[in-house]
Amino acid sequence: MNLQRDVLIDADGLILGRMASYIAKLLRYGYNVYVVNAEKAVISGDPQMVKGSYALWLEIKTLRNPYKWSPHRPRNPIAIVKYSVRNMLPKDPFKKILLLKRLKVYVGYPEEVRKLKLQPVDIPDAKAERLRRKYVTVGEVARHLGWRGKV
Repeated sequence: MNLQRDVLIDADGLILGRMASYIAKLLRYGYNVYVVNAEKAVISGDPQMVKGSYALWLEIKTLRNPYKWSPHRPRNPIAIVKYSVRNMLPKDPFKKILLLKRLKVYVGYPEEVRKLKLQPVDIPDAKAERLRRKYVTVGEVARHLGWRGKV
């Protein structure tokens, strides 16, 4: 019996944190997860506050040789989504690396994913329509941090 172990998630209009926890659960169950339209996922909160908190996050350095050892912070939407999923995986570094190898994140909807002919999975709890407050997309946050890709 050959089971389909690939899952496609369209991040357009999904809340980043809820989507990331769902993806982490799928990875732990053994699925290969493809996330498309990563730049269209949303982060809830006041847009200026969210952008400011991410920009503040870039200024954190270490005490010893900050040019060599400063933490590497994600600036593009792919890295922001992967980082949020990574933080929801088990703390064991070996397991975390094995699970993250099964996660593929894309900006837009590339042809290589279309060839797989997968139907996007619906995550009703992660829809942005449920929010009653303002939100900002991951692409806008990435642009604010210096990302120069296409939206």
